[in-house]
Amino acid sequence: MPSQTYLEPTQESGRAFFSRQISGGVVMLNLLRFREVADYSGAPELAPASPISGEEAYRLYMAHTLPHLEKSGGEVIFFGQGGDFLIGPADERWDAVMLVRQSSTAAFLEFASNKDYLAGMGHRVAALEDSRLLPIVERTP
Repeated sequence: MPSQTYLEPTQESGRAFFSRQISGGVVMLNLLRFREVADYSGAPELAPASPISGEEAYRLYMAHTLPHLEKSGGEVIFFGQGGDFLIGPADERWDAVMLVRQSSTAAFLEFASNKDYLAGMGHRVAALEDSRLLPIVERTP
């Protein structure tokens, strides 16, 4: 497994995303690798009474997040179980894959900076060992 993990965008990646000046909708491809046991050291106020798995913590994150996502005009269009690649690195696996559609980058930014949404972000951080987020713009083949 790679030694570097990715849980949040960097200033550079955020700047690059917005400099693309995407007009219209965007679909976010999420690749998720869960911790065996959720780590709530960064958000002890959200920690359940007893230890839970990273996958369970991610379910708590999604339960908190979905109303805010939907209010912003976004939607989860696919969520599925991952695994090993058929084509790709043999030592890399993703536990879950999710596609989230947003109507615009502005709507995404509004959602991602909503203080009520951010209040539950500790579940996501506790849940994930590593992640990837790839903005996808629909094109005609």
